[in-house]
Formats: sequence, C-alpha cells, structure tokens
Amino acid sequence: MPTDSPIVEACTAEFRSLKKMAEGAISQLSDTELHARINPLQNSVAAIMQHVAGNIISRWTDFLTTDGEKPGRDREAEFADRQLPREELMATWEAAWALVFNTLATLSDQDLSRTVYIRKEPHTVFKAINRQTAHYAFHVGQIALIGKHLRGTGWRYLTIPPGGTAAFNAAKGV
Repeated sequence: MPTDSPIVEACTAEFRSLKKMAEGAISQLSDTELHARINPLQNSVAAIMQHVAGNIISRWTDFLTTDGEKPGRDREAEFADRQLPREELMATWEAAWALVFNTLATLSDQDLSRTVYIRKEPHTVFKAINRQTAHYAFHVGQIALIGKHLRGTGWRYLTIPPGGTAAFNAAKGV
C-alpha cells in the first residue's frame, strides 16, 4: 500500500475485520450447515458466500477503470446455492477477498476523491469503498446470525459474549 494513506489503511483494516468475522462463523459450521436454509426466504451461508464473492469480483476487478457492475455478472445466480464443497467455496471466497486487498494496496488517500462507476452511477472512490463496507457487513451479519441459529448453545461468540463486557472493559483498562 502506498505510504501515508491512513484512510485507505483504515478501510483495509475494516475489510479484514469483516472477513475474519465471517470466517469465524463459517468455521463453526459443518459442511451440511453451510448449505442449510433456516426458512424458505433465507439464503444459506454458502449462497451468501457465493454472492459476496461475485459482488467482490464485479466491483473490484479493474476498480478504477471499469464500471463496478460487470456485463458478465449474473447476480441472480449468485443466490442459488450450487452445493459447492467447502474447499471450493473457500477458494472462491479467498480469491475474491485477495482482489479487495490487492486493489486497496494500490490506492492512496489521494485516490479517494477520484470517480468510479457502479451501474453507471458516479461515486467517489471513498463512497464506493464505504458502499462495499456496508454491503459486506450486512452479509457478514447474516452469516453470523445463521451460524448462531444453527449452532445454538454450541456457538462460539465472535465478539464480546453476553455477560463479558465488564471483563473485556477491565482488560482494556476502561
């Protein structure tokens, strides 16, 4: 990453945090649970992973030079759980996230006011990054909620567990 880019570095750290949280939930699920739907209107974790990866590939490929909605993208198909094995899901997931981090590594804070397009709508680079952060956070929350539902009492919390705030704050000197 270009030096002296604290905003881009902060954005990168937030994306890393979101990826880590999603993977913390995914790692707790069995292969069968990755494909489970908790109700007819809810996507499986696998389908959400497919969608996030598809979105990333579309948005972050040639980020500064082409529209973020690539002509060959089939967004609707991303939500069809293709019953991919965990290894294939994770390989696609990792390749997509590598694209995010590799692209961010080429940006500096001076790039944040440049214009990029998503579905022909102009965005500053900063607005496009914020848009993607919010989008991925929404889906990471879904992954965590589905995981917590499926694992029940076996769920390992990804953040401060219930009843753990005082100890957490004390450890931080708060």
